[in-house]
Amino acid sequence: MSLKKKDLSPKNFTVKTGSYSHGLSVSDGHTKWIFVTGQIAMNANGDVVSPGNIAGQAEFIFENIKKILAEAGASLDDVVKAQLFLTDMALFSQVSPVRNKYFANSQPVSTMVEVSKLVKEGCMLEIEVIAMKEA
Repeated sequence: MSLKKKDLSPKNFTVKTGSYSHGLSVSDGHTKWIFVTGQIAMNANGDVVSPGNIAGQAEFIFENIKKILAEAGASLDDVVKAQLFLTDMALFSQVSPVRNKYFANSQPVSTMVEVSKLVKEGCMLEIEVIAMKEA
């Protein structure tokens, strides 16, 4: 059995600033696992999207995750695990409805934690997912 790994980099995404991938698809010929790097609300120019509006940032992030998953022939319905990192847990009530909308079908296992800071000043939320589907 050989594993195939494919980099997932949608067009018009933020330029990578280090040695990482926006997403990776790993297949053994039967199952394809899709790993999506933690996404923040930063556009292709490096600007923060929806400053001060965590629900707006969540929408932007989920739309970017959809694009990365699509590169691997997957969708949010294929997500099996999600990790959400908020800079203020008091904003959970604004993130939760957005999360519930995008994960209505997949209902992945999930972790949500408060962190003191994210990599880009002004970003209030980071979301990382793992998806799987038949290869």
